[in-house]
Amino acid sequence: MKVDGACHCGGIRFEAEVDPATSALCHCTDCQTLSGAAYRANVRTVKGGFRLLAGTPKIYVKTAESGTKRAHGFCPDCGTSLYSTSVSDPQIHGLRLGTLRQKNELPPQSMGWCRSMQPWAADISALPRFEKQRP
Repeated sequence: MKVDGACHCGGIRFEAEVDPATSALCHCTDCQTLSGAAYRANVRTVKGGFRLLAGTPKIYVKTAESGTKRAHGFCPDCGTSLYSTSVSDPQIHGLRLGTLRQKNELPPQSMGWCRSMQPWAADISALPRFEKQRP
């Protein structure tokens, strides 16, 4: 599936070919911290399927629990997290669903790192809902 996306300020734009079956939520503590949320929603590109159209992301390299180094791209101006990829072979990118124009077409198909899931994140369907800012 072809997708396109951008950071919040629009300074970085990209397009990609993704596999919708890889759309997932990650509950690892790194994703919780890096996203500032209880989990992060991602989808993987096909090999070689990512192309920058505008801007240059700033890269932060983190070391995973496994020892694997991951390059995280984000906008140096607005701070939007865009993707993660391998440091040694950046052929597949984990795109942040929130940056994609087609995010509504990519519902998560799985969840990972559930051992560190916030207990309240498992079912939020009963929470009161508001169309805009909560009163």
